[in-house]
This record gives sequence, structure tokens and C-alpha cells, in this order.
Amino acid sequence: MSTPSAIQLDRLTKVLDGRPVLRDVSLDIPAGTGFCLLGRSGTGKSVTLRHIVGLMRPDSGRVIVHGEDITSLPPRGLARVRRRMGFLFQNAALFDSISVGENVAFPLRRHTDWPDARIRETARARLADVGLDGTYERMPADLSGGMRKRAGLARAMALEPDILLVDEPSAGLDPITSSEIDALLDTQKRRGTTVVVVTHNMPSARRLGDRLAVLHEGRVIASGDVAALERSADPLVVAFMQSEGGG
Repeated sequence: MSTPSAIQLDRLTKVLDGRPVLRDVSLDIPAGTGFCLLGRSGTGKSVTLRHIVGLMRPDSGRVIVHGEDITSLPPRGLARVRRRMGFLFQNAALFDSISVGENVAFPLRRHTDWPDARIRETARARLADVGLDGTYERMPADLSGGMRKRAGLARAMALEPDILLVDEPSAGLDPITSSEIDALLDTQKRRGTTVVVVTHNMPSARRLGDRLAVLHEGRVIASGDVAALERSADPLVVAFMQSEGGG
């Protein structure tokens, strides 16, 4: 029996400022797997993520999440779908004016009617999951880049989403910290979360990706598992697969 799809992109097209950013992009991401979207900067990777979470709507095509077309959902329906997603932005996007713990608690306060004690307990548990015990009262400015990324991941996982979307998790991190973030994402995948990662870091993609796709000039030029992409004759795909650099 085949694994059901968590996310399907069906001929997604988007033009921004008169420039085609996505051109007829179709992808199928099985539930509970790691999926890595590769490509050079400016090829539409982050725009693809923003379509999946509903922050952008396509000019044509469909985004299907757990069998539901979200492209025409009203705000309330979109909010319902988003509750099952976590999103880790490239810079972690923590709110600097509130504590680390309250950053993690934010989606719980927004989307649940839980009492304060339960929210705090859950936020502390998510921080512990990413190795940030004892940081609830600290401010984001007091954290290193790697710790901020961990805190952002804790917030993305606060509601225990089915789908975790991650934009460039290794950006700005040293190789050791990058590997630690990869290990945390891999743990979430092993727990059954669908993990979708945008990256140009090939070592990270090899660690996390059950399936990979390469986006170039808004088009998918290759997709499949690591072995399939290693057989590609496309020069850009070959360059990515041979890359050992991070970043």
C-alpha cells in the first residue's frame, strides 16, 4: 500500500513583479517523510513554502494538504489547516519583546483555550525537546544563532503539527550546530511528522531527505530519492549532488 500524500502541488504557477517565480510546479510529498527542496538562491524555494502554508496564493494551480485544496479557502478554513502545520523561518523570527518561553507559548495562547499553567508546562516541554531547558525566562537577544533556531523549532512544534515546514535550517550556522538542528528535525520525522525543508545544503539534504527535488528558474528539473538524483545527467543536479559544502 502506498503512503498517503501529506502535500500535493498541482501545476503551481506564480508571477511576482512581472517575473515568473514558479512555473507549473507539481510535487507529491508522502506523509511522515522528509522532503528536501533544493536549488540556488532566488529559484522559488521559499515562495513554494509560503504557498504550502497559505501565506501566498498561486496565480494558477492547486495546493492540496491532507486531501484538501487550500488555495480558495476563506481565512477561517485556512487557519484550521495551518493549525496542523509548524513553520520555522530562516532567521527563526522570534518576537524580541517577549521571553523565549512566551515565544513558544504564543501559538498555544492563540489557538487553544488552555489554562496558563498548561500552556507554560507545554512550552517548557517543547524547549526541553530541543535542548533548551531553563531558558523560558530568557530573552531572544541573549541566545546564540543556533539557540534561536532551536527556540524557533520549539515554537513551530508547540501544537504538535502533522507537517513541519523549515526554511534554510542551516543558514548562518556552523557545521556542528547545523548537524544538531538536522538531528532534531530527523527526530520529528521519526515521530511521524512530515518534514519539508528548503535548503541549498547538500549534506543536510542527504541526512533528512527521503525524497528530494531540485528547483531551477521556477521549474522542477529533478525529483526522487538520493540515488535517483545521483543518476541525473543535468549539470546543475550533478553539481548539487557532488557538493559537500554547507551554508
